[in-house]
Amino acid sequence: MTIGFWQLFKKAGRAGWEALVPVYGTYIMLKISGRPWWLLLLLIIPGVGIIVELGIYIDFIKSFGKTKLRQQAAGVLLGFIYLPKWGFDEKTSYLGASASAEFQEKYRQDLKRSSAREWTEAVIFAVVAATLIRSLFIEAYTIPTPSMESSLLVGDFLFVSKVNYGARLPMTPVAFPFAHHTMPLTGTKAYWDGIKLPYFRLPGLSEIKKGDVVVFNYPMDADSPFYRPVDKRENYIKRCQGAPGDTLSLIDARVYVNSKPAKMPPHGEMEYMVRADDSRFDPQMIYDLHLSDIQQFTNRDYMMNMTEHSAQMLKGYSNIKTVTPNVRLRGVYDPEIFPHNPHYRWNVDNFGPIIIPKKGWTVKLDSLTLPFYSRAIAVYENNKLQVNGNDITINGKKTNSYTFKMNYYWMMGDNRHNSEDSRFWGFVPEDHIVGKALFVWMSWDATSPSANKIRWSRLFRGIN
Repeated sequence: MTIGFWQLFKKAGRAGWEALVPVYGTYIMLKISGRPWWLLLLLIIPGVGIIVELGIYIDFIKSFGKTKLRQQAAGVLLGFIYLPKWGFDEKTSYLGASASAEFQEKYRQDLKRSSAREWTEAVIFAVVAATLIRSLFIEAYTIPTPSMESSLLVGDFLFVSKVNYGARLPMTPVAFPFAHHTMPLTGTKAYWDGIKLPYFRLPGLSEIKKGDVVVFNYPMDADSPFYRPVDKRENYIKRCQGAPGDTLSLIDARVYVNSKPAKMPPHGEMEYMVRADDSRFDPQMIYDLHLSDIQQFTNRDYMMNMTEHSAQMLKGYSNIKTVTPNVRLRGVYDPEIFPHNPHYRWNVDNFGPIIIPKKGWTVKLDSLTLPFYSRAIAVYENNKLQVNGNDITINGKKTNSYTFKMNYYWMMGDNRHNSEDSRFWGFVPEDHIVGKALFVWMSWDATSPSANKIRWSRLFRGIN
């Protein structure tokens, strides 16, 4: 698409490099199509910005004679093919500003529509096109919480690919465009669950791999008070640590998969106990080392979150005596940890082993396995599960086993002591998977002490 824009800019008498400059390139597109510059201001409005951006793009390609609906649809949905095609096509030339009266008069046979109808069709087309792009190809997300720090930071804006794992078709098709589950301002539902479609996913480029950073729907939104449909549950982002059929455990905060230690996230954080000479911590040092969630217990003793690299750096400061990972002891039961059963005395740092369900895998059901798999059987795979003493019935039939219909995954945040993840609520079903996080395109640091809040080093940065 970049090559296509470059060539079309040149055909309109502009320098090709102008197409590469964010915002400025859009301003030039407005000049080429004869639209006012202030439309740029509308781009910052959520929802409206997407429609305006597509409108600007459609006006731009109309200026090169692409006035028919099928041509505009091709330019929007298959721009990576048609923009360079038009750019190098000798028959495609700049015909003038599509918004000008002269253009409208000259090509009135192709543009026989009133201004109101033209804008109405443009808005409808833009909404449909944007919805298709967001559903089937790529969507923008923002990191709201520190559960993935320091791999992903609060204020990171990233693109998530729907193509890598295969786009999931909408399961709740009747919904307000660009709103996920709740309408802004009113707080009411942004969807109607009177129509529900079965789960179906288009073919993807790859399977979910251990280590991938994945966006998925929060499984616990199936419960009270929300009872949301699968595709309208809250979006979460974590790292996949376990795939279907894997046996996973945590030993002293280290993940083991199939008895082998998993690779540690390069920028993952956890809690450390810090002993210092005094109670003074330089604010600049806190910012530079990205120390967070600082708790002070005595004049010398602290607990805080940081990366392993920051911990090594902190040890080099003259007023720091010790920096020690705060790892929970083995055998100490935490009732908040899955499967919330005192028989399994697990916590966030010492957990498992646990087998992650795989499609077609048959598990024996008894008092030891039911705590792990009852939710998947009843909630995620929509069976009626009843337990009466030692008797187990599924959909009215007595049984002692169950064969899973879906694959499941184990997701964890890189900020291990500040993440609500599979350790708390268990498995993520395959029908909850949204897409793969690709790269950070913008990053805004609201806590920065300087006037410049943009983290320039993170722009267009790939996700490890």
